[in-house]
Amino acid sequence: MEPTKVQSEGGLNVTLTIRLLMHGKEVGSIIGKKGETVKKMREESGARINISEGNCPERIVTITGPTDTIFKAFAMIAYKFEEDIINSMSNSPATSKPPVTLRLVVPASQCGSLIGKGGSKIKEMRESTGAQVQVAGDMLPNSTERAVTISGTPEAIIQCVKQICVVMLESPPKGATIPYRPKPASTPVIFSGGQAYTIQGQYAIPHPDQLTKLHQLAMQQTPFTPLGQTTPAFPGLDTSPPASTHELTIPNDLIGCIIGRQGTKINEIRQMSGAQIKIANAMEGSSERQITITGTPANISLAQYLINARLTSEVTGMGTL
Repeated sequence: MEPTKVQSEGGLNVTLTIRLLMHGKEVGSIIGKKGETVKKMREESGARINISEGNCPERIVTITGPTDTIFKAFAMIAYKFEEDIINSMSNSPATSKPPVTLRLVVPASQCGSLIGKGGSKIKEMRESTGAQVQVAGDMLPNSTERAVTISGTPEAIIQCVKQICVVMLESPPKGATIPYRPKPASTPVIFSGGQAYTIQGQYAIPHPDQLTKLHQLAMQQTPFTPLGQTTPAFPGLDTSPPASTHELTIPNDLIGCIIGRQGTKINEIRQMSGAQIKIANAMEGSSERQITITGTPANISLAQYLINARLTSEVTGMGTL
């Protein structure tokens, strides 16, 4: 490689790390059967390709190496995605081929340089490569990184990534970067008769890993004593279990996580448990609110469990359950 070439592309053989954000399906396509595809990409490009762990709907793919190996890895990923698009089109009536789309995760402190004064740099990239480039206005949750979406033909994407790499090398990130970590997919868990179920769509499916720590904690707070199960005075007259009532007091500062925005959470709990739940208005001088749950013992147990799970997740910072 003659020296002028190195100069013109911004001192290329520097080790760089590029992070990509992908959906589970895209990650599956890159890993391939028994990891064969990613193995081939690593061998042929010479770049290190790491894929974040976890059953998240989104995963981070990190590509590290001298810039020329990164471009090879990117080319292989872009062509693989194009192949997936062509395969998915063979059984669909669509005639125009959708573009390949990749999402980079870039420290926010470098995004200004990518956009350029008054958007000049990003405009130049779009025009010179033919790729669409968009920098997200907001940072990704709990991080100081932004998503940069590139779409177009694989060739346009490769040219665009080269230009982005040059900018990133010329303007290193300022200050500490808090990397974006995708959150695990959270599916609500319900208990019934000692068995854990996850809710998927309209159905409750037995939950594989039974009681996790969090749920045990919530369970300890919810004694599963059937409430008000008394036999009716006149057997045969009342066949349904009698509705009973249970009262809870919740600190004022935690009531918000149970009610949710515009009552979304409390409505969810009502629907899932089938119990009636009334939250008393705040009493003057009291730091607690009264919650009254009415329904069958099973409904009440479930409502209590769901409320406790919300509280536990709020207090332990586990995010929303």
